[in-house]
Amino acid sequence: MSVKVRYVRGTFQVYDSPLFLSSVPKRRAYAHSSQTLISFDLIHFPKTPNPQTRHSSSFSSSSSDFDCLNQFSPFCNSNKAAANDSLNFVNSNERRRIIVGLSKIIKLKHGYLLRGFSDKFCPFFMVRIMNLFGTRKTAFAFFKFAFRDDSESTVRSSCIVAHILAAQNLKFLAQDVVSWVIRRIGESRSQDLVEFMWAGHHKYESDFSVLDTLMRAFLIVDMGSRALDILSRMREVGVVPSLSAMTILFKFLLRVGDYGSVWKLFRDMIREGPCPSNYTFNAMIHGFCRKGHLRIGESLLNVMEKFKCNPDVYAYNILINANCISGRTSNALAWVHLMIERGCKPSIFTFNTIVNALCSEGNVMEARKVFNEIQELGLSPNVGIYNSMINGYVKARDVGQANMLYEEMRSKGIIPDAVTFNILVAGHFKYGQEDDGDRLLRELSTMDMLPDHSLCDISVAGLCWAGRLDEAMEFLQNLLEKGMTPSVVAFNSVIAAYSRAGLEDDAYKVYKLMLRFSLAPSSSTCSSLLMGLSKKGRLQEARELLYKMMEKGFPINRVAFTVLLDGYLKKGDLAGALDLWNEMQCRAISPDAVAFSAFINGLSKAGRMEEAYGLFLEMSNKGLMPNNFVYNSLIGGFCNHGKIHEALKLEREMRQKGLLPDIFTSNIIINGFCKHARMKSAFDAFMVIDRAGLVPDIVTYNTLIGGYCEAFDMVKVDQFMNNMYANGWEPDITTYNIRIHGFCSSRKMSRAVMLLDELLSAGDASKGTTVVSEAK
Repeated sequence: MSVKVRYVRGTFQVYDSPLFLSSVPKRRAYAHSSQTLISFDLIHFPKTPNPQTRHSSSFSSSSSDFDCLNQFSPFCNSNKAAANDSLNFVNSNERRRIIVGLSKIIKLKHGYLLRGFSDKFCPFFMVRIMNLFGTRKTAFAFFKFAFRDDSESTVRSSCIVAHILAAQNLKFLAQDVVSWVIRRIGESRSQDLVEFMWAGHHKYESDFSVLDTLMRAFLIVDMGSRALDILSRMREVGVVPSLSAMTILFKFLLRVGDYGSVWKLFRDMIREGPCPSNYTFNAMIHGFCRKGHLRIGESLLNVMEKFKCNPDVYAYNILINANCISGRTSNALAWVHLMIERGCKPSIFTFNTIVNALCSEGNVMEARKVFNEIQELGLSPNVGIYNSMINGYVKARDVGQANMLYEEMRSKGIIPDAVTFNILVAGHFKYGQEDDGDRLLRELSTMDMLPDHSLCDISVAGLCWAGRLDEAMEFLQNLLEKGMTPSVVAFNSVIAAYSRAGLEDDAYKVYKLMLRFSLAPSSSTCSSLLMGLSKKGRLQEARELLYKMMEKGFPINRVAFTVLLDGYLKKGDLAGALDLWNEMQCRAISPDAVAFSAFINGLSKAGRMEEAYGLFLEMSNKGLMPNNFVYNSLIGGFCNHGKIHEALKLEREMRQKGLLPDIFTSNIIINGFCKHARMKSAFDAFMVIDRAGLVPDIVTYNTLIGGYCEAFDMVKVDQFMNNMYANGWEPDITTYNIRIHGFCSSRKMSRAVMLLDELLSAGDASKGTTVVSEAK
């Protein structure tokens, strides 16, 4: 059906085809939200149609235990438990691929191979079947399905499968097979597998081939020590490892932080080969930069020429990006100028990285200067860098400049994409320029620059940003009634907006509506629903919803778990957070930097510093770079428990890793000193603020004033008050309360009364908590 969207009289209208629609959120005031419990009955749309039940009731009752794939497994009769477990190792997409592939094999009259294999796990039959699938993904999926029994005979047969595949020059598939077997049998039995493959490999493949397969397989399953053992065997038998395998090994060692092995490996390459290449150096530079060791990355780039490797644009881009991520944009710009001086031409990605970093810092003027230099170097700006600049202006609330850049972009023939319009429309509606937002949407509807579904997505997102949720929902409903199903993006915008507004019940209704129209939820859908429940403290319901979504095969990623984890931590439920954290590990969901940061902060606030610091080390070992928030959480925790030395050690570490301590860091350390009556150290820390280019804020002054009041040094209190006024800060209610308490404690009641009168004359008496008579 052909359906068109047009902007008419201030709103979009859709034509044709009526469709009855019900059970959608109704218009409502947003002052409060309903507390009705959500009934989490999910609607599941199977990926393949269910067969009609035309058999006897006895068959129907047992059909749920039957799986059509089991008939192709040699273990379906001997080990039914293993047969059922193996189905958990293939996802729905792999299962579909296998079924389609098997049907083709049968149509090509190769069913005898499947019958033979179903009788016995024969490696030769397995290889022939895998070859008939035609693609590596499907062949490997079938192997995962078929490998149900990890007995010695099956493991050895699988090793022969890998040998034959390698002999057929299907080395990547051979690596897949070996890595899967190792993953299933574990590290303790992996040495026997190595010895078996090494003993019989001469019938099928060379020394290099089998050792290369084993080394890569161990790296795939993150068994770095075993991979190093295979490398040692290569050296013993005189085999030179491949450059690509060595580079993968470098990446692994850098990711886990085994720097000793990294440098030993590098020395061995120089002495025994293979010679390092640009790819090797780039991998090492990237690995060290990810760990925050920018100086080492820079040194590696500078020594590349000694090994006959000229630094390329990728090497420079890695360093530039790392400097931008760590907030050292000025250093990143210096590297851009240096690469130009050395004759290496920057790419558009180089400038996009710089422009995006400057815009994120709010330095739009400098970003525009860099943007203007692009054409001078013979590069043509693309839609990505225009989007970065437009986004920078919108974040700076200069939507007029963003519009001018959009017009410039069109005049140069650069076609805006959906991201461009999303930024502009969201900016217009977010900052109250709804007329301009409407105008842009009207232009979009007449220009035919985007598909109708993208246009709908943008308009719904814009209305949501403007807080016009009723209109967004009505527009979505209108689309559905006219027979045009929007994409999942439009539904996600409404679900996220309802969740942010605290209307989690309405968010769930939109989610159910989305399922009714056979739209598969994305990971963003799930995260938004969980966010709405978590914000209201409905953590048990959120967790039940998470489990039900996983049972239905909906895409759940680490973000969903992180949202729920954050909910537990904000509620102070450390036991629930720890339980969820352990569950993530069991489900092989690796926490990201956000999850680590939230958990470290929660543990630090609870005073469990040993666990918090252990998590911090684990985060670093996984190659996730801690930011200021993580360091500040740990520094605050140590300061609150009197471990100032540990806090200062972390502050020095921040600087060594290229992170600049901010005013929050300084305030935390000053507060730690004040709490333990170390006022000279607190004053020294205050003096460092100015030298570091930071500006003290009201929290800084209140902390020091409070410290000196506790020390009964009211002269210093007056000095800091004068300093505060000189720097443009006015006392707040906290300042008054601290000083009144201080004067009362020092028995200077007249000064306390004067301050109270000053507070009353300022009209802030209702906020005060000090009562002078309490000092009597």
